[in-house]
Amino acid sequence: MDAIRKQLDVLMGANRNGDAREVSHKYYDRDVCRLFLVGLCPHDLFQLTKMDMGPCLKIHSLRLRKEYEEAKVKGDHNYDRELEDMIERRIVECERKIQRALKRLESEDAKAAVAISVSKVTQTPEVMELSKQIKEKLKEADVFDFEGKTDSKMWVLELVEELKAQIADKQSVLLLDAFNEDRVSLPLQNQNPSQLASLPVVNPPDPRTQEMINEKLKKAEDLGERGMIDEAQKALEEAETLKKLGVRQEPTLESSKYSAADVRITDQKLRVCDICGAFLSVYDNDRRLADHFGGKLHLGYMLIREKLAELQEGRNKKRKVDRSEDDRRAKNQSRDRDRAGSKDQDVDKETEIEILIGLAVMTQGAEGHVLARGIVVEIMTDIGIMAGTDIFPSGLRRVSVMDREGYKWMLTRLL
Repeated sequence: MDAIRKQLDVLMGANRNGDAREVSHKYYDRDVCRLFLVGLCPHDLFQLTKMDMGPCLKIHSLRLRKEYEEAKVKGDHNYDRELEDMIERRIVECERKIQRALKRLESEDAKAAVAISVSKVTQTPEVMELSKQIKEKLKEADVFDFEGKTDSKMWVLELVEELKAQIADKQSVLLLDAFNEDRVSLPLQNQNPSQLASLPVVNPPDPRTQEMINEKLKKAEDLGERGMIDEAQKALEEAETLKKLGVRQEPTLESSKYSAADVRITDQKLRVCDICGAFLSVYDNDRRLADHFGGKLHLGYMLIREKLAELQEGRNKKRKVDRSEDDRRAKNQSRDRDRAGSKDQDVDKETEIEILIGLAVMTQGAEGHVLARGIVVEIMTDIGIMAGTDIFPSGLRRVSVMDREGYKWMLTRLL
């Protein structure tokens, strides 16, 4: 029932029944899913898989998400870090699963420990462009959902599924090419050419046996995606047993005519997907690989890895902006302090000078020097031509103040 309700929420919106409870809520309420507001709720990722977390018990609302995004721009709230922490925990669990799988394969086949980087092999510019189109279409679907245009939303979601299928097909071909190169590099089971002639030729299995083999391989892949490593290995061994049931006959060709593929075809060489941790065989065909890339587990982990990179990039950009703003603010504060200090210094100088002039008034009858507050004051009582060119009216006195830093202040005051 919960799964059906979730599907209806996706198609028609969480407020499809006119739920007044959702309308009356604010984005910052406790029963609103903050992770959904940021853009990704983990409960929606792995439905109907072993990683299924069940339905989210909190409110998912596009209206509240829009309100949150507007508030975030104003600097009111930011829940990005909460989503980033959740994603990091999920990825750490996945990485542990990958390491366990690699360790198991390494114990059986050291060559298998050298995992092909699925993410690097399959992320071509064309695939990345399709992924970008999917993100844009999903945003369009959210807009249609917010506006209540259900038909338009469903049409856009159908386009999204078609784009996902295109990506899965292209990625399967890319990985298949990588696996073909990987198979060429695999060592022969028997490096002695003289013994190759004694190996029997295994004819292709009959259609019914081949169908059973395909079922076993599919089962192994599903078990691997759910993290059931032992069960997946057992299913692969059963598939190998079925392959060996073909009609055998002694070889009639020379040993030099045996290809490496003839000798290795009965060995199931496994690799581990570095995105979701599922087992992949180097002998998988493009259809099986496409099913893997289109599976919910792989798509879910791909989505959270992309979201984590997006959140980290946004946080780093914000950190650079904040650092630049802090530097600019610090420079302004330093400049203001310098200006304030200069003004205070000028005020102090003027105050001291006024005091010294007062002392000069007290000693106006004498010509010489006085020492006040550590500053030497030269009092000149000459009347008339001062400093050779400056003419002062009678009654003015020229006071020259020189501080310890060597600054000279030329003052006139009526005594």
